[in-house]
Amino acid sequence: MFEPDGTIEVPPAVAEVRVLEAVQGALARPPVVRVARGMSLFGEHAAGWLVLGAIGALVDRRRRRDWLTATAAVALAHGASIGVKRVVRRPRPEHPRVQVLVGTPSRLSFPSAHATSTTAAAVLFGALLRKPLVVALVPPMAVSRMVLGVHYPTDVLAGSALGAAVAVIARRVARKGNR
Repeated sequence: MFEPDGTIEVPPAVAEVRVLEAVQGALARPPVVRVARGMSLFGEHAAGWLVLGAIGALVDRRRRRDWLTATAAVALAHGASIGVKRVVRRPRPEHPRVQVLVGTPSRLSFPSAHATSTTAAAVLFGALLRKPLVVALVPPMAVSRMVLGVHYPTDVLAGSALGAAVAVIARRVARKGNR
């Protein structure tokens, strides 16, 4: 599994290809694919979440620092996912039974940067808004990545776990800084 350059090669399990095939078979209809592509564009490089965080900082002046800290943590989560991708080097799905329905900026799959940044944003922005955003935002983004055929199930699960971990650590650090 370790490559000579120090990276790790993680091949897909047969079960993951079957899950992708099942998700696409059940959901990859034109209206769903259009929404999934829109979500993909919104989440690309965490840009949509970064813009929303900046808007939060502009609108909620009393908690501007909290919004900026949360937004920086979302950017950090995205960066962490890119770092892990470059170490793991798992290729995106490429199987005759899986359709790739959107372009991607890289050929690397693990973890899903969209799932990472979405989870971090949902945890951090949800806390600021006092709304349960994780339930509303994370599953649709995770499923959208599989509908589009660009991530395996473990990619989105690992991305969500990484995003949650970064968010939890960022909240702890922010709390310590406010003492």
